[in-house]
Amino acid sequence: MSLSSSLSAGVAGLSVNATRLAVISDNIANSSTNGYRRADVDFASLVTPTTANAFSAGGVTAMTFRDVVSPGALLGTGNATDIAVSGRGMLPVTTTESVGLTAAERPFQMTATGSFTRDEAGFLVTRSGLALLGWPTDADGNLLAAVTRESPTSLEPVQISPFLTASEPTTMMNLGLNLPAAETEAGASGNPFETTIEYFDSVGRDHVLRLEFTPVVPAAGASNQWRVSFFDSADGGVVPIAEIDVEFDAIRGGRGALLSATPVGALAYDSVTGVAQINVADGPIDVFIGSPALDGGLIQLDSPFAPLDISKNGAPAGNLETLRVNDQGLLQAIYDTGQIRSLFQIPLVNVPNPNGLIALDSQAFAASPDSGGIYLWDANTGPVGGVVGFALQQSTVDVARELTDLIRTQRAYSSNATTIRTVDEMLQETTNLKR
Repeated sequence: MSLSSSLSAGVAGLSVNATRLAVISDNIANSSTNGYRRADVDFASLVTPTTANAFSAGGVTAMTFRDVVSPGALLGTGNATDIAVSGRGMLPVTTTESVGLTAAERPFQMTATGSFTRDEAGFLVTRSGLALLGWPTDADGNLLAAVTRESPTSLEPVQISPFLTASEPTTMMNLGLNLPAAETEAGASGNPFETTIEYFDSVGRDHVLRLEFTPVVPAAGASNQWRVSFFDSADGGVVPIAEIDVEFDAIRGGRGALLSATPVGALAYDSVTGVAQINVADGPIDVFIGSPALDGGLIQLDSPFAPLDISKNGAPAGNLETLRVNDQGLLQAIYDTGQIRSLFQIPLVNVPNPNGLIALDSQAFAASPDSGGIYLWDANTGPVGGVVGFALQQSTVDVARELTDLIRTQRAYSSNATTIRTVDEMLQETTNLKR
């Protein structure tokens, strides 16, 4: 019985070391594979019942696993859609063959990194066949619909149209300039001052808003009053579309601030916010002119007419130039006009036991009963790390360690083979006793 058990133990030793050799070979082969998680082997002894006078060798068994929880080092690249996870968590992906299927039909997978590029249909995919998933957002990064974080049902394949264009209409202006105080004194010429502000309509066309500042010249003293008229080039630019009368503080020691503003006609003005709403041909624009309680806007000092801080929002129509991912997981489009718009939110997948995930091809993983259920976190929240663009996560394999383990495995395999040869020789001796 002892010789037989010794033979079985030796065979088990050969088997587990062959398994370990296969794991080491796989690790070494993938030492340069971005996103690869090192596999490892745990040996466990097998014990068989023994008696006081005889020992029965049980042998050994091997259990393989992947160290998924340990992330690889980040490697910088020159591609904006090379995406890696910094810390815990994984990117949600599916197979490229299933991007046209419903969420229930798509296989849900996850990966730590990926070099994504747009395919002919605009989907962000890797060369190994993984397609990135995310939640659609508006231009400011707000989710367009309610999402489910305990399952992937609300995720969509990230698709970027190759003909993506964008524009942003002008909805707000800041009118900061100085009006010369001397022009409202008796004997002044009364000639108006002009300035222009470019604005954009809802389809990205540019127009010009011309502003005319006409001083009120009194017979004596100083009025400190002006009429501000707005002319829209989209409306011909001849007849003012809005007018407002303003008066400034001229008290000794004052700062020339706006004292009052009185709309002419239907112009709306809010004295609390200092905003006047004018209606151009394309719609309303809020123009900040100032108020007695606020700094900025129109002022009147004894200095020349000078635009000090005239600004606006909005952008003309622009074509997609490149994509980028910020550390919050927002996939953003950058246009040739400099405009930046968010397109998708890329969440990070977390499971209670990452080492329980099932390893798939192309450095992808799938959830299992051992890993626990998934949860989709926003990047840099909860237990997950951040999303890094222009980077890939390297393999977690240390080649020096693998080569050392390879030598140990070779020695162990050779020793078990020696055990089998010895048992064979002893059995042969036993056989020879019968001759």
